[in-house]
Amino acid sequence: MSVNTTSANTTSLSASVGVGGSTPEQELARLSDMTRGVEGITAQEYRARIDKAQQLMRRQGITAIYLNAGTNLYYFTGTRWYASERMVGAILPAEGELEYIAPAFELDTLKGYMAIEGRVNCWHEDESPYGLFVQRLGELGISQGKLAMDESAAFFIFDGVRQLAPEFEFVNGKTVTAACRMIKSETELALLQRAKDMTLEVHKAAARILHEGITVGEVESFIHQAHKAVGAPAGSYFCIVLFGEDSAYPHGVKSPKTLELNDTVLIDTGCQLHGYNSDITRTYVYGTPSERQRQLWQLEQDAQLAAFEAAKVGAPCSSVDRAARDVIEQAGFGPGYDLPGLPHRTGHGIGLDIHEWPYLVLNDHTPLAPGMCFSNEPMLCVPGEFGVRHEDHFYMTESGPKWFTQPAHSIDNPFGY
Repeated sequence: MSVNTTSANTTSLSASVGVGGSTPEQELARLSDMTRGVEGITAQEYRARIDKAQQLMRRQGITAIYLNAGTNLYYFTGTRWYASERMVGAILPAEGELEYIAPAFELDTLKGYMAIEGRVNCWHEDESPYGLFVQRLGELGISQGKLAMDESAAFFIFDGVRQLAPEFEFVNGKTVTAACRMIKSETELALLQRAKDMTLEVHKAAARILHEGITVGEVESFIHQAHKAVGAPAGSYFCIVLFGEDSAYPHGVKSPKTLELNDTVLIDTGCQLHGYNSDITRTYVYGTPSERQRQLWQLEQDAQLAAFEAAKVGAPCSSVDRAARDVIEQAGFGPGYDLPGLPHRTGHGIGLDIHEWPYLVLNDHTPLAPGMCFSNEPMLCVPGEFGVRHEDHFYMTESGPKWFTQPAHSIDNPFGY
């Protein structure tokens, strides 16, 4: 890690409390593993997920669903396998036991990853996995009806099966997968909570190492190491660091600038814990905030809090986006998704995927229900000036929303020291 730690820079301080004044070495030394006592998903919970999926399938008249390698396969079986050009996944019939399909040469490796065991149907490199898939369905007594395909499966898998099974009605597996995954269990909520707690500590440490002239790459490198220090084995799952005018662009710019005095700082990062994601953004000023920075920082927080207050059980997801957008529009920005203003949705679901169903956006009318988890990030973008994004997450309870992490405290003391 290449980080400037000369004495002239390490002692530089921002007017904002908790911003600047330390070194990467000091901050890494302060961090410790936060994953002790955390337990992952049990085999019993995986089986309960399969039971729930089969109940939904029977209710919808679906005969079987294909679960592709990736987060859907992991969610239902505990099998970590990444999607590639080879068909690897699971066959889940509406009645009966789950089975796998995989290349023959991966058999022993696949078995080592399984949390839920099942028959593995193998194909060799010169054979068609799609033919094997259709053949096995027939052997299970499934020769027609609705066949659900994992919504995240590549088109070549869907197309390969479809060409060999024209007698089936192909439907989107999302009606099963999303319906299960959008409602989190207590264990999932605990994993999400810990992952977010870890990232918030990393945010605090990252703010303290800032100094004039530090580069985006240096901060990203530190955040990656800090995530490892708090117990995330793979470090940062992602990291966005933006200074000054660059902060007006939600996902960054091609050639990011180095940090200057009085720049707006926007850092968006997260990690994974047993596959579950954190995703937190903090925006503050390195130096002394201007009146304009203060106004827009507060406006963004007002929008974030309005979104939180609008999250009522039974209300549509769209109502949360509308509440945040109204605050920003009433201040003269927008309208709608126009710039300067709020150009993207207010929030997204989160779990094994960092962005998953449902979404806090105007065209998603899914009713809010206990167990749903969301980011709350109605970003305010002013190209040519700067941007402000406060991103925290909440989950729905029977009595309404509850924060995973508390919103930023103030522009002068963002972490509430």
